[in-house]
Amino acid sequence: MKRSTIATLAASASVLVGIAGYEGYRDRAYTPVKGDVPTIGFGTTSGVKLGDRIEPVTALKRLHSDMQKFEGAIKQCVKVPLYQHEYDAYLSLSYNIGSNAFCGSTLVKKLNAGDYQGACEQILRWDKFQGRTLRGLTIRRRAEYQQCLGLGE
Repeated sequence: MKRSTIATLAASASVLVGIAGYEGYRDRAYTPVKGDVPTIGFGTTSGVKLGDRIEPVTALKRLHSDMQKFEGAIKQCVKVPLYQHEYDAYLSLSYNIGSNAFCGSTLVKKLNAGDYQGACEQILRWDKFQGRTLRGLTIRRRAEYQQCLGLGE
C-alpha cells in the first residue's frame, strides 16, 4: 500500500466514531478538567459557555464541522503523504490538542522530515494537561499511537 498525498485524504468514518467515543456526549456545557475551557456535545469548545445545551444531532453536526476545520489545519502544516490510518490518528490528536499545538509540534517537524516512526512516537508525549499526566489522555494517546502505526485496525 502506498501513502496518499495529504490533499486527497479525508476523515474516515472510524475516526469520527473514535473521536465521539473518546470525547463522549454531554448535552450541557461543562469543564472537563479544572482550568480547561467549557466543552459541549462531543468535545466542541468553540463559542461554548457554561450553561449552554445541545441536542445529540446538533452535537454530531458540530463534531463533523469541527473535524473539517482540523482537517484544513493538518493539510496546511503536513507536507508529506500519509496512510489513511496515520491521517486519522493525527486528526484525532489535533482535535484534542488543537491545531496550533499540533502544527507547531515536534511531531509535525519529524513528520515533514520523513521520520514517520518518530512522528507516531511523539503522539505519546501529549498525555498531560497543565503538566499533569491524565489517565484518560494516556489511554487515548496509546490508541492513537497504535493507529498511527497501523496496528489499531
